[in-house]
Amino acid sequence: MKSIALWDLPTRLFHWLLVVAVTGSLVTVSLGGTWMLWHERFGITIVGLISFRLAWGVLGSTYARFLHFFPKPSAIRVYLKGDWRGLGHNPLGALSVLAMLGLLGFQAVTGLFATDAIAFNGPLYRAVSSDWNDTITSWHKFTEWFIYGLLGLHIASVLFYTLVKKDNLITPMVSGRKKVEETQVEERAGGGPLAFVVALAVAAFAVWVATGGLLSPPPPPPPDLGW
Repeated sequence: MKSIALWDLPTRLFHWLLVVAVTGSLVTVSLGGTWMLWHERFGITIVGLISFRLAWGVLGSTYARFLHFFPKPSAIRVYLKGDWRGLGHNPLGALSVLAMLGLLGFQAVTGLFATDAIAFNGPLYRAVSSDWNDTITSWHKFTEWFIYGLLGLHIASVLFYTLVKKDNLITPMVSGRKKVEETQVEERAGGGPLAFVVALAVAAFAVWVATGGLLSPPPPPPPDLGW
């Protein structure tokens, strides 16, 4: 067995910051009231994090790249037969990652247009009509249940692999390193400082758009004539 560099630091930071942001968004929406301000902040954070991960999936190091772990049907068949010997995300784990990015991204983006019709409006509420606000809000509320299901499946899978199959998935996502057989040795490559800066710029632009950067300022309030 040999220890190799598997997950790069940006990938690990993304993972754990996403855990914090998703947990915070689910807790604050349950609390409601003035906590909805924090719910919005966590949602915008998720938009930035997922935008970063999408860019990093192209520019990042070996095992973070989508091309490396995109689950081809042939790879899924090999994995189900028990013959898969790759590193990084296995084919079923890759499906989980893509589903998580897609679902959380959809949830975060729809939240930007959502409203509770009382005191809270998303930062892009003014970008669409009130009918669309209501429709998108219904999507946002409905998708929450899928998130609970996907998160539960993800946690159960990690525990199964770690405790039953004795393939620890948690430690490499903390340390970045994993012990593998000598025949599997392939150190990660790529994902240097320039790639990191570009991915950060993509995330920053996404956050700027999510907070209304492309919207025209609202009209000023009518003058107070003192009547």
